[in-house]
Amino acid sequence: MSLLSPSFDMPARGDYSYDWALVDVETSGLMARRDRVLSIAVITIGPDGEQTGEFSTLLNPGCDPGPVEVHGLTVEQLQDAPTFDQVAGRIGAMLQDRVLVAHNAQFDYDFLAYEFARARMWLPVSQRLCTLALNRQVDPPTDDMKLGTLAAHYGVPQQRAHDALDDTRVLAGILQASLREAARLDLPLPLVTCPPRAESQFTPKPPKTPCVYRNPGRMTPDGPLRQGMKVAITGETAHARAELVGRAVTAGLNLMTSVSRHTSVLVTNEPASGSAKARRALAEGVPVIDEQTFLRLLADVRPGTAHEATSVRVAPVAEPEAERVGPVEPVSTTTSAAPAPEATALPTASPRVSVRAPRRPEPSGNALDKPLAGRRVLVLGGTHADAVAARTRVVELGGSAAVNLSASVTDVVLLPEGEGDRRMRRITALGLPMHDLHWLTSPTATDQNVVALRPQEPHVMPRGGVVDLPMPHGGPAPEWYVTAGWAPRSDCEIDVVAFLLDEDDQVTFDEDFIFYGAPESPAGTARLLTGGPAEQTIALDLASLPPATRKIVVAAAIDSAATFGTVGAIQIGAAPGSSGAPLARATLDAATTERTMLLVEIYRRGPVWRLRAVGQGYDHGLDALARGYGVDIAD
Repeated sequence: MSLLSPSFDMPARGDYSYDWALVDVETSGLMARRDRVLSIAVITIGPDGEQTGEFSTLLNPGCDPGPVEVHGLTVEQLQDAPTFDQVAGRIGAMLQDRVLVAHNAQFDYDFLAYEFARARMWLPVSQRLCTLALNRQVDPPTDDMKLGTLAAHYGVPQQRAHDALDDTRVLAGILQASLREAARLDLPLPLVTCPPRAESQFTPKPPKTPCVYRNPGRMTPDGPLRQGMKVAITGETAHARAELVGRAVTAGLNLMTSVSRHTSVLVTNEPASGSAKARRALAEGVPVIDEQTFLRLLADVRPGTAHEATSVRVAPVAEPEAERVGPVEPVSTTTSAAPAPEATALPTASPRVSVRAPRRPEPSGNALDKPLAGRRVLVLGGTHADAVAARTRVVELGGSAAVNLSASVTDVVLLPEGEGDRRMRRITALGLPMHDLHWLTSPTATDQNVVALRPQEPHVMPRGGVVDLPMPHGGPAPEWYVTAGWAPRSDCEIDVVAFLLDEDDQVTFDEDFIFYGAPESPAGTARLLTGGPAEQTIALDLASLPPATRKIVVAAAIDSAATFGTVGAIQIGAAPGSSGAPLARATLDAATTERTMLLVEIYRRGPVWRLRAVGQGYDHGLDALARGYGVDIAD
């Protein structure tokens, strides 16, 4: 049976033709390192669109099945089912040498990786494709990107939601339609490489308990120690390291694995050893004590000040807060516009912002003050500065500046040499309106085609703009997804990272730095998700963050000599839930020579969370940016 429509013309080149393994799992929870798979379905499809295999089964997880009201699977239904290790071989054979496809693919991939690790087997997947990420590129005119919504949009019948086999059959239809749209728009598929990962990475680990006390600063000569002090240990010790750490944590100290300017004291018996921590402590003037002094001071640790326990909610508002542009709210460091990390103290790298905040259009009292409202405009060609100015003007006129060609692009502005862009052939075939720069001077009603607006268009944020994060009426606070996307590049890689910061704009412990090497915080409240080579997401469970976390900074860094001036614009979208419609969208392209850029801040203001589009660049690399927030990634 062919799952692809007979009218679907598979492109002759291999860009869209693969051996596919479509997967859906139902799970006992949302955290892969803790929760278990309850049911799984796999459908294999060849490059010609013909189904080659199908398998589904319930699984006995050996634990509570979790939210039965969601997946409908009870203990009684699962108790006689096989365990995962009993079917792992069959599943692995279906996945071998195929591209894994799932909706929110990293979720399914991570759960499978942990299950295979528990079964002492390797997950045989080298590439995956996320239909959610693919449709974010296609950008169909749907209310959201949920599986059921896309199924309705593409005309795919859905029988039983949250049934693994039915969801996988629906996924097959969505894949068919999404590939058709990707081919129509000539979009590269957002394939993610999945290199083999050590089994230990998928072994559940107990989370580190965050220190409940604020950092009181550095230790004075001869002590005392105070609760909340950041303590690092380096070199050989007479007592077991685990014993020293355990006693220090019990006393209320915050044990760090690296040294920064906010470290209170370094414990070492060899201060001249030349270790990275010892060198850093010397450079920053951090006090150094030996092991015996540390043990003596541990006997009398003075009381500290607890982090402020604030009851924080997501703002119950129907409309986003009106945008703020340029200088914003002169407030305390917990809500400042953009921190100036330690880079100001570095002799070779200082922070800089390349362009000014966008100019607001002058009020004219005319209904056409925002003539591009609801329109997505793609700017091609020109110098970096000219392209930045054009995209800024699009936003001033109420439009949204696109980064890539998608189904939602309504207009194209051609700057000098824009005709040579590889996308022009497809743009011409699609019949999109093309304009020169003069069109942005004062577009009139006669310039506009009819635009089919979504029921809720994203709020377009200029650089410096702020919105409150709303909460669905009567529902729980959602997990928020901040997605960064850019034009695909082959000459460099971009890494999106996040810092969970306290009142002093510092991480409370090293695990509050989320990056490719540590993509999840210990409690799972912040996660890095990869949707493709040109898209990464930071997922945040704001309702579960500890009181110490006052702000989350999301940044991007380039891993080579390239700069953001050559990379071009970064598009930011903020959505409630992995499949939610974006509440807000911003296009950030102010950077020129910078290699790191602060993208957004999500911060507490009284009882609500706010999101600010920052777009501030730095010439230095990720290591210097991280040190400014209290993390030394060199260690």
